[in-house]
Order: sequence, then C-alpha cells, then structure tokens
Amino acid sequence: PVGNSVEKFWSSISGGKSGIGFITKFDTEDFKVKIAAEVKDFDPLEYMDKAAVRKTDEFVRFALAAAAQAMADSALEEQIAPERLGVYYGSGIGGFHTFMQEHANLINKGSRRVSPMFIPKMIANIAAGNIAIKFGAKGPCLSIVTACATGSSCIGEAFRAIKDGYADAIIAGGAEASINPLGVAGFINCMALCEGTDKDRASIPFDKERCGFVMGEGAGALILEDYEHAKERTRHM
Repeated sequence: PVGNSVEKFWSSISGGKSGIGFITKFDTEDFKVKIAAEVKDFDPLEYMDKAAVRKTDEFVRFALAAAAQAMADSALEEQIAPERLGVYYGSGIGGFHTFMQEHANLINKGSRRVSPMFIPKMIANIAAGNIAIKFGAKGPCLSIVTACATGSSCIGEAFRAIKDGYADAIIAGGAEASINPLGVAGFINCMALCEGTDKDRASIPFDKERCGFVMGEGAGALILEDYEHAKERTRHM
C-alpha cells in the first residue's frame, strides 16, 4: 500500500507515509467502513505474462512480485541446488476474489459456468506452488496459515527447516488480497474494523482512541539462507 518496490516501500515508511485511503475496489455506500490500505498502481505484467495473469488470483500476483524482488536482491537464482531450495509462503485466506467471482457464476449462470481454474486459483497454497515453479525450487514447499501471523509463521518455520538441515535456502513470506465486499462486510459485522474516515487516526492500536483495525493487502518475501552454505557459496563466486 505504500510502494510496490523495496525502495519505494522503505522510503514511504521511513517518511511516515500512510497507505490508508478510501476504498476504490467497490462501492462502499452501504458499508459502515469506507477505508482500507489498498495496493496502488501495481502492474503484474512486470513479473509475468498475460496468460499467467489470467490463471492467477490477485494474491498470487502479489506473491510472485514480492518473491521476484527478493530473489533479485539476494542474487541466489541458479546458485542453489533445486532440491535444496524451498518455499514457505502463506496466505490467510487465499484467492478470495476468485472465490467470490466463481460463486457468482454458480448462482447466476449455473454449475457449468464455474471455471476449471477455480480451485487452482483459489487454494491458499497456490502462491507457494507458483513461486516454487517460477524459481525451480524443488525442496520443501509449504503454505502455513495462521491468520494475520501467516507471514511471520512462514519465516519462523523456514528458519527451523534450514536449521535442521532440510534446505540450504528458503523463499519465505505471505500475501493477501481480500479487500472485497464480502471480506469487508465480514469484518464489519464482527466489529473488528475502524469505522472512521481520517486515515491518519484510523490505525492506532495502542492509542486510547483506537477504533479497530484497517484492512490491507499486499505481499512480502525474503530469502533465508544457511550461514555456512552462504559463506561457502560466496567464496566461490
């Protein structure tokens, strides 16, 4: 929500820039909540071709973009044996937009109009799978789902997998894209979201005037590598 590259993201958070604004992805006239932290100006074609875009949910596109940037930054591509490169990458809910679209197709057009790509686009572990395919990672590939802690859980478990010798390097992180009418309505009705419209006073969890959390979307990825393996690898570069 504050930048689609590491440089822009870091510059924004260092400068105190907020990624919160009025929801643009759907009409919020009948919703108590009007704000969210949406990803802005994201072009998936910078990371995949048009065919791949059609076959993936938005959360997977975010994940592939984050993983591509992490791999480029690490200079690890083709430096790790495929069977020793893993992926621990999760999502709290997976392809929520796809789920909504295909449910609408079922109700309005009948079962024959549900896409054959529904399940492959929707399941929560498909981001990890796509990352593994993209970078030829044939080591452990897991998608850990722990709600808002998903990305952190994947990083922690990736650390343990490397520590215990299951991989030399792992692409880890998480992605989410669930700012849609059903997702927002669900959180509103369990009284979890801030209903204010001041973006600078919306996400203030430790303030006495806190009013709930703000939904966001996006992805993050980093590369964990075994220290001894990294030292040996760089010695030969």
